[in-house]
Amino acid sequence: MATELSEAWELFESGDSQGTMRVLRSAADRLPPAETAPLVAELAKGAGFEDLAEASTALAAGPERADRLYAYGYACVERGIDAVGVPALREALRLVEAPPAPAARTGLFRRKPKPQAGPQLGLRKVLLELVSALEGCERHTEALAVLREHDARLGDWPDRYLTVYNALMAGRISLAREVYEALSAPEGVWVGPEQRVGRMLERAAALPPSGDQDLRGWHYVLTGGLLTTLSPHGFDQGMAGRWAYLQDDFGHCHYGLERLRTVLAATGRKPASVALLADRGSRALGLAAAQLLGVPAAPYRPDMPGTPDVLVVAYDLNECDPAEVAQLHERAPGRLLFEHATCWTDPPAVTADISTLLGQIVNAPWEPGLQFGEDGEAQEAGPDERSAEELAEAILAATPTAPEGDGQTPPDEDDTLTAFATRATGWPATGPRDRIRSAGPVRSSRFA
Repeated sequence: MATELSEAWELFESGDSQGTMRVLRSAADRLPPAETAPLVAELAKGAGFEDLAEASTALAAGPERADRLYAYGYACVERGIDAVGVPALREALRLVEAPPAPAARTGLFRRKPKPQAGPQLGLRKVLLELVSALEGCERHTEALAVLREHDARLGDWPDRYLTVYNALMAGRISLAREVYEALSAPEGVWVGPEQRVGRMLERAAALPPSGDQDLRGWHYVLTGGLLTTLSPHGFDQGMAGRWAYLQDDFGHCHYGLERLRTVLAATGRKPASVALLADRGSRALGLAAAQLLGVPAAPYRPDMPGTPDVLVVAYDLNECDPAEVAQLHERAPGRLLFEHATCWTDPPAVTADISTLLGQIVNAPWEPGLQFGEDGEAQEAGPDERSAEELAEAILAATPTAPEGDGQTPPDEDDTLTAFATRATGWPATGPRDRIRSAGPVRSSRFA
């Protein structure tokens, strides 16, 4: 433990704040919160996070106080370092659960008053913040265990709803359904979340995932979207069908459009037009899709007139205009959203109905990056500054091929995708295209 904390301090003193935080995140569960708090305080001061700096300093001065542990953990969650907040919140929960120690006697008939440990905290308040921190780390099995351990002291909203959610994200469909069916009717802000997990359970019942490596199956259950390709690299070495990094190319973009066409044919969908989002990559892919499908294309408008059978095409929703993306949250009748490169570590604000791939970092063919020549040698390439129309022609001119893999990924032919899409009778999903922040039960390796 001392070695890891020393390493973090050395990185901080060298000016590497990001490296410092990587070490703290990875070692948080092995380091006492009060020992990491002084370093967190320094990082917080540098970032201008006064709330976290104040909570860290207070914890270092009073490490046995549940209220200070809670305030520190809460501030960590608010500032996006959930992993650092987890051990503090666990310790706060232990303290609020512990029975009060008997007061020490000072005489035959008198007891010495117990020193005050700060404001009293309710167990439920600490518990729910701990669950929030664990969810932020996608440690859903641990969150579920904490909730089940304290179930007798929970209410339905949001407490047992969180049990349902974390059970689903941990792959425990039967438990999620059991708790869900016993929930009372939600009110106010909880109506939407109740409907969302209800739709997940409906999809799980209609098309149960085959196991904890069924990426396409779980993607459908959690998001309602259809995933058309699996990464052919490292399936059994921790990727399970996702990409950590992909240097995309025009042939793979074309292949993604062909797989889109496979899904549309399998589900009997016939878009009448393609809607073009404003960014150059999405416009290029949309123009290529329109030509491939033999339908007209026009700039996206929320109130697009005419037939509702519109296919909205995005290359990467995280790179699109946030205002346009926000307009796609509510589903319009017959309108489909296709995204080529869906980020699974930072999911977009809306969930696509169809995605070509799930990647952490995807470098588009027109962006600067590595390219491989005919001799197999890698070389740095500058940006491709051609217009969206020219890029669309390049996509269609390229041979539609999937990236070559390591031979260890299960085969995923067109027939396999067709069979899955045909069985997904609840697709397209209903309800809003909510962002699903968790990767769910299928775990994949990622960059720190």
